[in-house]
Amino acid sequence: METIKDYISANKDRFLNELIDLLKIPSISADPAYAKDVLKTAQMVQQALENAGCDHTEICETKGYPVVFGEKIIDPNLPTVLVYGHYDVQPPDPMNLWTSPPFEPVIKKTELHPEGAIFARGACDDKGQMYMHVKAIEFMIKNDVLPCNVKVMIEGEEEVGSDSLADFLEDNKEKLKNDIILISDTGMIANDVPSITTGLRGLSYVEVEVTGPNRDLHSGIYGGAVPNPINVLSKMIASLHDENGKITVAHFYDKVEEVSAEERAEMAKAPFNLEEYKKALDIGNVQGEEGYSTSERYSIRPTLDVNGIWGGYTGEGAKTVIASKAYAKISMRLVPHQDPDEITELFAKHFKALAPDSVKVKVTPHHGGLPYVTNMDSIGYQAASKAYEHTFGKTPIPERTGGSIPIVALFEQVLGSKTILMGFGLDSDAIHSPNEHFGVWNYLKGIETIPYFYKYFTQLSRQ
Repeated sequence: METIKDYISANKDRFLNELIDLLKIPSISADPAYAKDVLKTAQMVQQALENAGCDHTEICETKGYPVVFGEKIIDPNLPTVLVYGHYDVQPPDPMNLWTSPPFEPVIKKTELHPEGAIFARGACDDKGQMYMHVKAIEFMIKNDVLPCNVKVMIEGEEEVGSDSLADFLEDNKEKLKNDIILISDTGMIANDVPSITTGLRGLSYVEVEVTGPNRDLHSGIYGGAVPNPINVLSKMIASLHDENGKITVAHFYDKVEEVSAEERAEMAKAPFNLEEYKKALDIGNVQGEEGYSTSERYSIRPTLDVNGIWGGYTGEGAKTVIASKAYAKISMRLVPHQDPDEITELFAKHFKALAPDSVKVKVTPHHGGLPYVTNMDSIGYQAASKAYEHTFGKTPIPERTGGSIPIVALFEQVLGSKTILMGFGLDSDAIHSPNEHFGVWNYLKGIETIPYFYKYFTQLSRQ
């Protein structure tokens, strides 16, 4: 029987080429123009699961893009691991900032990835990390070392809020029945500092619209006499934080979890260099809520950020105009006990109250999700920790992250299952940004580590 290291060594080029082929397809779920590409990607994922040795695979239709499902049931009396991932990707914009085309994958060496990194949209989020599981499952099945049952569910709408997933879970509870859910859509602290994500922030995402006059106006004839929606919106947005960095929405913090001093001290043990952080982002200084460290601000505290703002004339040259409308997209990252629907309602009420009577305001909710925390005493966490210890030679650090994966809380609500987040990407991998990449070492290390999770989870479950 081959060891996982031997298997990776013998199949490294194939593993990379298969992922590169997957990354070539622009499976952008946010843009209907790419619908055929999204569906083509689903078919490729199904074929990959079939080639890996799953006994049953299918493309399950939903009201949106399909879910790809596969399974290998070796004994109904053994535990079942459900793997979740997504095959859709973010839009690549702005295109001019990419150093190579986003859907023409190329391997380049970097300071953090001396063995090379795959540059392409979706390389880390989440095609590369999802495909680690497919290859790990392939190894276990081909070498007859799969210690328990495995089911795989890969969706195509994660980047647009997983709108179809709730119904799919409700309609397929028996099909998806499991003992633990395993996801790699997060990261780790560094290649020599493994970590397990123990907490995710929730999300409330809204779009706001401020309307002034009934048409665009000449700024010379009307300027100074009528409301300018862009000016008004800018002032409203500026008031959403006070001088100490706190969010001013009424009752926003009422249910925020206050993390204990002991847990904050444990979190502070994770290596973090503020000067390197600033240098990597090319910023003069950090900012945020007073009384919290930088790493706490992006992990255990809620936030409110403008993700986009537009209105009026933005083309070449000048056009002296007072726009009729101004818009912004705003996201709020939430922490345990904050409910996204409640926060959205609080924001809408507060934002509308900020507006002068000279304009009209509309707040449109988009997608949201609940925060999530993993119990470090659980069998799933202990199995993941032992897996990292085996392949990295050191105990992983528990880490709460600032990102959101809304479906994690949904899994627990509908399927009654806890989730383990074993990510192998780095913060520097530029997910959602130009030049997204995923280290070749990280990709292969994930394939090496994942089978040990199955081994230890099965052992601990039977004790």
